Amino acid sequence: MNIPTESQNTEIQEETDSIDLLNQIVADIDAGNHETIASTLEEAHPAVVANLIESLPQEHRAVVWEAVPEDQEAEILTHMHDDARDSVIGGMEEGELLAAAEAMDPEDLAEIIDDLPQKRIEALLEALDNDYRSRLEFVLNFEEDSAGRLMSRDVISVRPDVSLAVVLRWLRLHKKLPPYTDSLMVIDETDHYIGKIEISDILTGDPDELVATLMHPDTTSINATMSEHDVAAIFEDRDLISVAVVNDDGLLLGRITIDDVVDVIREESERALLHSAGLSEDEDMFAPVLPSAMRRGIWLGINLITVFAAAWVIGRFEEALDKIVALAVLMPVVASMGGIAGSQTLTLTIRGLALDQIAAANIRWLTTKEFLVGATNGVVWSIIVAAVAYLWFGDPGIAMILGVAMILNLLAAALSGVAIPLLLHRWGIDPALSGAVILTTVTDIIGFLSFLGLATLFLL
Repeated sequence: MNIPTESQNTEIQEETDSIDLLNQIVADIDAGNHETIASTLEEAHPAVVANLIESLPQEHRAVVWEAVPEDQEAEILTHMHDDARDSVIGGMEEGELLAAAEAMDPEDLAEIIDDLPQKRIEALLEALDNDYRSRLEFVLNFEEDSAGRLMSRDVISVRPDVSLAVVLRWLRLHKKLPPYTDSLMVIDETDHYIGKIEISDILTGDPDELVATLMHPDTTSINATMSEHDVAAIFEDRDLISVAVVNDDGLLLGRITIDDVVDVIREESERALLHSAGLSEDEDMFAPVLPSAMRRGIWLGINLITVFAAAWVIGRFEEALDKIVALAVLMPVVASMGGIAGSQTLTLTIRGLALDQIAAANIRWLTTKEFLVGATNGVVWSIIVAAVAYLWFGDPGIAMILGVAMILNLLAAALSGVAIPLLLHRWGIDPALSGAVILTTVTDIIGFLSFLGLATLFLL
């Protein structure tokens, strides 16, 4: 009997609370109990409220947002996906938006401000005080989805030539430490990052010892231009809680903490899942019908083109299909088996690219391995399928051709499952977004071409 862990129980409870909250809020909206809504939202975590708003249709969002406490608006906005957040911001007055912006950290506002209309950006920047605006503009100088956009400048640094007693007195001057402060960054007299000292060492060390004696000379620092994806990989590989961010000259700019990296990992997971269906990770579940239809219609159109390509191949063998009805019955078997085998290889390859496990040095090994897997499965399943076809139709020729076509399509599926994502990645196209569509086309065409082509050559 499997007993849920404490973390699993917490996740189950949070999911139940979110569902109960959604049902309760919808009931209160229908009943017009706006005061009840306000008191309920005041007790909920901002992340839960953000998820609640995204779970409501457009007309209900305005009602709920009116009931949100003003001191929570900023944090709620930072937890929302782009499209849903834009729908809320679009209804906010300039003063309300400014108050929410001033309550955000500059890196959070930088993520939001990129999606605002230019006029609102200009008005917002003009209304911000000079100190906050300069901090925001510093963050905006970095590329989107880079470490510079992800980092916080809220970092405590010390010099290597001071004692632990001095460091402790310095820490006590702070009303509170920045979240996830597991260590202090050590810099030289020119503000260059040279390492870090653990908080635990400061608390347990001899007060007369110098920082330099307990400091860990740290090569694990992140350049501000590094991508968020690479930052997340470093945190995962090295089990970090925080890491220093530096510029090209080694100057300390800020730090990135584990809570920000968890958000990046979650967003990448959502992106991969939604891209596999041709959707954006910021797709608003309750967006208006027309924009949603247009977004999804693009991929339906692309898929239609691929379907017509496969249909055209089938049409080339109309004579064979007219004379041998069994071909039409068995034809989907080859294409379907190739599609499934190819999607397995495609998924593994995309995962390898996402985890930076595929490079020029091991592409040949991967391709060879997947080719042999395809050959093995092709031989095994071709025998099984051929036997079923023979028992069904009693024609050894059709059974043999079906088996050979199966082997050819599974080999093609294996090679395509590796080659397609690698080529798309090299061309700067997300393979999770378009790889499956291309792969399906390839396996359908090769499956139909091999099966019907061999039947035309040997049975007619």
